[in-house]
Amino acid sequence: MIRDITLGQYFPGDSPIHTIDARIKILMAILMIVATFAASGWISFIVLFLSALALFLLSGISAKTLIKGMKPIVFILIFTTFFQVFFTRTGDLWFKWWIISIYSNGVFFAIKMFIRIIVLITTTSVILSYTTSPIVLTDGIEGLLKPLSLIGVPVHDFALVMSIALRFIPTLLEETEKITSAQKARGTDFSTGSLLKRARSLLAIFVPLLASAVRHAFELADAMICRGYRGGKGRTKLNQMKMHASDIAWLVLTVCVVVLVFALNRLGFSDVAALFGR
Repeated sequence: MIRDITLGQYFPGDSPIHTIDARIKILMAILMIVATFAASGWISFIVLFLSALALFLLSGISAKTLIKGMKPIVFILIFTTFFQVFFTRTGDLWFKWWIISIYSNGVFFAIKMFIRIIVLITTTSVILSYTTSPIVLTDGIEGLLKPLSLIGVPVHDFALVMSIALRFIPTLLEETEKITSAQKARGTDFSTGSLLKRARSLLAIFVPLLASAVRHAFELADAMICRGYRGGKGRTKLNQMKMHASDIAWLVLTVCVVVLVFALNRLGFSDVAALFGR
């Protein structure tokens, strides 16, 4: 399961999504998140799903990679679907047996929630994680927040913390996997026994992992001091970020998707058919 977590992993490439300016990518991700949570009608969800599918196809990321990255959220998908189907008591009654009742709105809400989670994970992963390196993403965050430095906000320090956090996610996951394998080889059992016993067994992973994280932190701090790091004041960048017309076009296209989602929220299939029929 740990190997399936792809958060913080970057897959180099030259796809149209890879070449978008990092600042525009962050704004696109925010807009897509807003659209995902704002969608309520079926037409809106179809637009969202097609937009996420288009981003995925243009990114050049393999379907295997995307599916592998979604394995950790399978439980969330199952839980939300179960909760919506069996605990929603509105709409037409479709099925009833003993204490189990399934209503039409429960099924509809479950499908919409399923699509919402899939679109949310797909768009944020494709736009930010898979196609943008942590360093470039950090530069984008710093570029967007740069106006806040005028009022004393330590934008560079915040961006540095974000960069380090993203950089060490894969490292800590790898450390967790090694520690887990080592503890299993020593006879630690994480899958049997009571819930309290299994929780105590996790201490055999947590304590060494915490020690490893602290060790990495001290090593990184010493390396930065030895290289003369003194904060963001007076620092320059080797690669300057430049925005092109194509980047603006991507942002405008994303805004159009958001506006379309809001506009189509109240429309049904019959309304769209009538609109085109005219």
